[in-house]
Amino acid sequence: MFQLEEKIWFWVLAVIPVIILFFLVLQLWKRHAQKKFADKQQLKRLSPNQSLFKSILKLTVICLAIASLTMALVNPKIGTKLETVKREGVDVVFAIDVSKSMLAEDIAPNRLEKTKQLVTQIINNLASDRVGIIAYAGKAFPQLPITTDYAAAKMFLQNMNTDMISSQGTAINEAIELSKTYFDDDQETNRVLIIISDGEDHGEGTIKTAREAHEEGIRIFTIGVGQTNGGPIPIKRNGVVLNYKKDSKGETVITRLDEDTLKAIANEADGLYINGQNTNEVVESIRDILNKMDKTEFEAKQYADFKDQFQWFLALALALLFLDIFLLDRKTSWLKKLNLFNENL
Repeated sequence: MFQLEEKIWFWVLAVIPVIILFFLVLQLWKRHAQKKFADKQQLKRLSPNQSLFKSILKLTVICLAIASLTMALVNPKIGTKLETVKREGVDVVFAIDVSKSMLAEDIAPNRLEKTKQLVTQIINNLASDRVGIIAYAGKAFPQLPITTDYAAAKMFLQNMNTDMISSQGTAINEAIELSKTYFDDDQETNRVLIIISDGEDHGEGTIKTAREAHEEGIRIFTIGVGQTNGGPIPIKRNGVVLNYKKDSKGETVITRLDEDTLKAIANEADGLYINGQNTNEVVESIRDILNKMDKTEFEAKQYADFKDQFQWFLALALALLFLDIFLLDRKTSWLKKLNLFNENL
């Protein structure tokens, strides 16, 4: 297990393409200027030991040195020991709607991206609770089992899209059924299922399924994303809207936020419906709800004794810079024998 302490230093890597671009422009300018001065054969006689390969090698060494120095500034750390710790919290499972209707842009930037923002902010405000993720459309599929690894949760979250499940529709009941398998019956933890959707439920028996989940100790909270007046579902290619989804009659499909369904699900499982328009209000509401719940103690594995690794990258950067000092732009005897880029012709 490793950590990156100062990720902001990764911006230094932006210098590398600038250096490469400058090098290419400089080479083109030199070639253009040399052509005005003399032809190719005369230039070979005037500077027979000039090496293009050495110039490229120097550029590569400098870029590698910058990359190594950047990694030293970021300071990667490696966990050297895995230990079991006691934590107290609530088990929270997020069921995320990834049906095509979540591409509607009636809420910026679109319903699915808004959902990702909401869940990310909720996770950022958790203390020691465990989280899991379910993706559903026409079917429900597990994405991440219950874990305390928030970084992994956010990584899985960002990779979710509307193409990950081929079966289209919005079967909320299947997501509720699947969530039952996430919770450990041996641990009497408070169980929370948070459904984020536009509420267009194409499944059957959702209310009944929510009631059964509540009987098993699961409280369901629903968050609605979208607008009640709705919007079309764009069909895009490379970020450009080509058309909008149409029904069998050729009419543009308008998908609307169905708050009534989401409210009914939440009411049936001793939960609460929250409109997802305002991110801060959603995060505050969920945080207050979780803080009022009794926390259950559970065991969790986590890495400890993280040790700095910046010194290896710093040493490599210094070694590369030291090497660059001795890399002249002139050919060496071994380089002449290799005749890279046909430089001896």
